[in-house]
Amino acid sequence: MCITIDRENLLFSLNTSHTTYQFFADSRGFLRHLYYGQRIGNFDMRYREFHSDCGFSPNPGEMHTQRDFSLDTRAQEYTGCGIGDYRIGCLSLTNGDGSYSADFRYAGYAELEGKYAIPGLPAAYDNSGSCRTLRIDLRDPVTKLELALYYGVFPEQDVITRCAVLRNAGGSAVRLYKAASACLDLPFGKWDILHFQGRHCMERMPERIPVPHAALTVGSDRGTSSHQHNPFVILAAPETCEEFGVCYGAMLVYSGSFKIEAECSQLQSTRLVLGISDQRFCWTLEPGASFHTPEVLLSCSVDGFGGLSRRYQDFLAAHICRGTFRDTPRPILINNWEATYFDFNSEKLCAIAQQAKELGVEMLVLDDGWFGKRNSDTSGLGDWHVNEQKLGTTLTELIQRIRAIGLDFGIWVEPEMVSQDSDLYHAHPDWALSVPGRTPAQGRSQLVLDLSRKEVVEYLYGVLAGLLRSHDIRYVKWDMNRSLSDVFSRSLPPERQGEAAHRYMLGVYDLLERLTAEFPQVLFEGCSGGGGRFDAGMLYYFPQIWCSDDTDAVERLKIQYGTSFGYPIRTVGSHVSACPNHQTGRTTSLHTRGIVAMSGSFGYELDPQKLSEEEKEEIRRQICQFRRHRDLIFFGDYYRLTNAMTDDYFTAWQFAAKDGSAALLNVVVVAPKANPYPIHVQLKGLQPEALYRETESGSVYSGAALMHGGYTLPIMTGDYPGFQCRFERI
Repeated sequence: MCITIDRENLLFSLNTSHTTYQFFADSRGFLRHLYYGQRIGNFDMRYREFHSDCGFSPNPGEMHTQRDFSLDTRAQEYTGCGIGDYRIGCLSLTNGDGSYSADFRYAGYAELEGKYAIPGLPAAYDNSGSCRTLRIDLRDPVTKLELALYYGVFPEQDVITRCAVLRNAGGSAVRLYKAASACLDLPFGKWDILHFQGRHCMERMPERIPVPHAALTVGSDRGTSSHQHNPFVILAAPETCEEFGVCYGAMLVYSGSFKIEAECSQLQSTRLVLGISDQRFCWTLEPGASFHTPEVLLSCSVDGFGGLSRRYQDFLAAHICRGTFRDTPRPILINNWEATYFDFNSEKLCAIAQQAKELGVEMLVLDDGWFGKRNSDTSGLGDWHVNEQKLGTTLTELIQRIRAIGLDFGIWVEPEMVSQDSDLYHAHPDWALSVPGRTPAQGRSQLVLDLSRKEVVEYLYGVLAGLLRSHDIRYVKWDMNRSLSDVFSRSLPPERQGEAAHRYMLGVYDLLERLTAEFPQVLFEGCSGGGGRFDAGMLYYFPQIWCSDDTDAVERLKIQYGTSFGYPIRTVGSHVSACPNHQTGRTTSLHTRGIVAMSGSFGYELDPQKLSEEEKEEIRRQICQFRRHRDLIFFGDYYRLTNAMTDDYFTAWQFAAKDGSAALLNVVVVAPKANPYPIHVQLKGLQPEALYRETESGSVYSGAALMHGGYTLPIMTGDYPGFQCRFERI
């Protein structure tokens, strides 16, 4: 049983294949965390609790004589507020009487079959029948505010999911200023936090620092999960490395503004709290109403960062991603953006398609500029009707011509945005987020549509569903090219404006749910200026996300390295782009660009008509190689063999089939050296006793030799040379 309950002691043990999570309800009804770590079964871990009369840490009123008990020093499953715990908390609110307190006490539990769902929000699912749900009910006896904590236990995947539901069972409204999804208290040990910071064109850069004796915050108030911070962190013991050591992952399944806080307390315990950002958040909870928080995915590994990453990669691929394309190969595509930008017509597009078909490409994607008055990024957003004058034909006729060439057809949209220079804005200026009496800030010359309004969601659903119903479109690239500002909804009264940002995100999810359900044959790719919304919430609707607008292969080594800590390789949108690179001006060989782009959903972002015959032949070889390796890349285990952030000579990574039958080694030299020292790597994930043939040379090695003795590469010189080889079990 993955959920075991000692009813006499109200001790709850959640067991997965390799981990145990344990907590209990004490005699006063406080829900207290005991243990999360390597599996210990159902052994009662209450013996670990530390009791101390800690000065200036108050005792609950009914326990004032028990001075060694304070909520300020005890590990908890979810905190109340205003009752003597001064660490970072889960809640901030005001009750109907103006008080700021919430004091939750245990009120019961329920074991539920299968995996819980969250209304209006993405969440992990289970089709195998192995997941079980535990619900813990708590209640404030004074205000009648109820709290339900949900735990989804995935035993084989070593993942525990969490969310919270607040229900107002009292007689007056409660105003929520903060409502976190989960709290994780680690009562002992020193911990580092690994988070993933960045900027546009350089997302998810790992940064590791000790958890300080202060509240450390990772988050976004941009209305999106953002390029700057990712809603995923890892707590790691100081000695933890890629292959060894204890670490805890915590990933928020949410795509809007978020907040993750970590703090080392006065008694050296560590607390982690995750949820929606409380900046400008205020949710009015009327009597009888409920508020559902987003989900958190927790996992613990004693096999270092690599073991934790592979758990998250497998879990997201199987229990977050959905739909037809979850487990199937994606088309090798060519996108016209870097080939033409806004300067195209049907003849140019067909010429690109014809050449791409001859090289082995399977799909043409028409990027920005096909609709409305859209010849630059200053106009036209919101007017989703085809600009036939620009194309020189109808969209139907263009698609027919592309299909006749032998390629499928995809298209770019940016539905959440509107240009002030557009028919939509002129007709409905109130549909854009803006503060009355103020000139709104613009990003990329555009405003954000207010998707908290049902009529806006209905409009977008109508035009997008109409586009997909009337045209043979197999792929949609869904972009979102600015952060939210001037967040004010004209559909909400003044006292509820603090709900606008979260209601916007609920509107986005509603729109995506309807479209992806109606058009399962369409591959939807997410994008937000590249990786500005690369998160588990988006992966619930999009089985792949454009990893970054930076397509420079050398820069991508770091971007894809950081992304791999939490996200499946098959979800990473990665293309071979034009050279010199349009973002950095760097010149990198087509061979190396191909190796890097193969670690993702492979494609091209260039004009094939400008390639030499030698380059065209290289692309033909790349496409053949990718088709050969695709199953290994998409469904194998991923290993980081070097640290792309600190190893300044070369970057190496590897894929291994889960049954140990094959491996694909990839290396890029980022700083070639005169009189070089050897490039030597140790492979992972092979069967020690098996023999493996390197497919190009025919040389044979044992799995043990490759993993323990390693593999030495030939000398590579030039600008950013790359190397790729495959080993197959004999």
